[in-house]
Amino acid sequence: MTGPEGTDGDGTRRRSPASSAESPAGVLEHIGAGAYVVDDEGRILAVNSRAERLLDRAAADFVGQDAHDLLHRSPQGEPLSRTQCGLRQAFHAGRPAQGAQEYFARADGSVVPVSWLITPYVTGDSTACTLVVFHTGQPAAHTDARPDPERPAGSLTELERLALLAETTTRLTSTLDVDEALSRLVELVVPRLADWAVVDLITERDEVWRTSVVHAEGDTLVHREDLQGPMPPIPQESPMPLSRALRGVASTLAGPQTYRQPPDSGIAVEQRRLFDVTGIHSAVIAPLRSTREVLGALTLGRAEQPGDFTPSDLPLLEDIARRAGLALDNARLYQRQRKVAETMQNHLLPQMPQVPGLQMTVRYLPAPDASQVGGDWYDAFTLPDGATALAIGDVVGHDLEAAAGMAQLRNMLRAYAWSQEEPPSRIVDRLDQAIMPITDVSMATLIFARLTRADDGKWQLSWTNAGHPPPLLVTRDGLASYLTEGHGMLLGTGTRLPRPDATVVLPPGSTLLLYTDGLIEAPGHNLDEGLNRLRQHAAALAHRFLPSFTDQLLRRVRPADYDDIALLAVRLPG
Repeated sequence: MTGPEGTDGDGTRRRSPASSAESPAGVLEHIGAGAYVVDDEGRILAVNSRAERLLDRAAADFVGQDAHDLLHRSPQGEPLSRTQCGLRQAFHAGRPAQGAQEYFARADGSVVPVSWLITPYVTGDSTACTLVVFHTGQPAAHTDARPDPERPAGSLTELERLALLAETTTRLTSTLDVDEALSRLVELVVPRLADWAVVDLITERDEVWRTSVVHAEGDTLVHREDLQGPMPPIPQESPMPLSRALRGVASTLAGPQTYRQPPDSGIAVEQRRLFDVTGIHSAVIAPLRSTREVLGALTLGRAEQPGDFTPSDLPLLEDIARRAGLALDNARLYQRQRKVAETMQNHLLPQMPQVPGLQMTVRYLPAPDASQVGGDWYDAFTLPDGATALAIGDVVGHDLEAAAGMAQLRNMLRAYAWSQEEPPSRIVDRLDQAIMPITDVSMATLIFARLTRADDGKWQLSWTNAGHPPPLLVTRDGLASYLTEGHGMLLGTGTRLPRPDATVVLPPGSTLLLYTDGLIEAPGHNLDEGLNRLRQHAAALAHRFLPSFTDQLLRRVRPADYDDIALLAVRLPG
């Protein structure tokens, strides 16, 4: 269920440092120049404190305003036509560009000359925006942020260095996937700074793995898998550049001659092989560090590109490596948390009981987005009177707390259902009263049902629905209808309204489908569209064996960008 992530019972928000990518405002503070982000219409979404100081405006005076109307002026301080504004034209072109000889308005009406860079930017929630970086002064005008073909490869102006650091921050902090972060890191530095990039990472078991070796061949980045793989252990006393970087000591320049001497470790042997195979004539190696530990090392090498790295290049690479290290550490922490949550959830989701005459199939599908882990669950168990209890629910949130809350809710429901021979509505009402004082669950939806077989062989379903999508009943002839009765308030609202029960006799051979909202909710589409799509495909699949029915239904109905999905299907004997 989409909702507040990690909330206390009183609504106080809690979020671990690795729970999401950094916000645009937080990212901008890492940029050593004035910076702001605009949406696709040019309205300012976020601004950093340096821009506030340079233009003598508070953040509240920027946010929501059209950047052109608010800031762009002629040298005399007059409003500038959009057709005459180079920055505005670059914004509409939708590609990186830079320039000078523009003027921004300060709060007092005066103008300040600026040099600027503009580049596409994607926020943590995948919203396409544009980043503008500026500083006062007027270096020579240059209208394209890509490398100038008249200058040596890897030679960057001050503004291009600022732009590269800004782009590094925005791109790396907007993903929580380690592989994606590494891919973006390589794309940022090759071929802009070098034609080879090598990333060595230290695993959780303190082993070194050459994770990525990439070569720029024209406009194509080629991964050299033959040079990737496990590496020898880190020597503790070696003065060689890569060994020092993997110990977090320092960044260093290196070349083929660095490794011509007799090797002092297995890593030195591998580095010599790297230089021999790639033809790198100049390299720079920097540690990848987080605030807690050394994560690995980044090596940039020039083979076809002319010119050697110099000591003046070290600060830039160190800054890139520092940003990369923080992003990789955050992604690792988040993926570790996700793995714990998934493991916990898989262990907590129960096995289905064996009920004579009934077929049951369950499926749980975690969301592909790394930020979505949590509270979807199902359950089925036999009650003391011989009835079969069925449940499906969704706890608000997508994190480890949601998975833990799911377990609390499920166990409490089992206890109440086993000990109290009462209608489903009364069981759920007891559960609702206990949520706030006993559990960490802030809000949840639930369907709880009793399935019983009468003396005449007919199967009867009694249920109550606490704010959950309605069950779907599909006959063996392909008639599909939603069971919309028995609907009441979701759990955790604090309201004490009566909860209704509903009862229906199920046709022989029919299939009852309980599911969570991830199956029917899709961005840009209303809920009715999702419900209609589910009903149509369920009816078409009615003749399938139950495992095939559920698998095909998931494949056909789930949205491309889906949330967690839990599904419980029950088929009656024919």
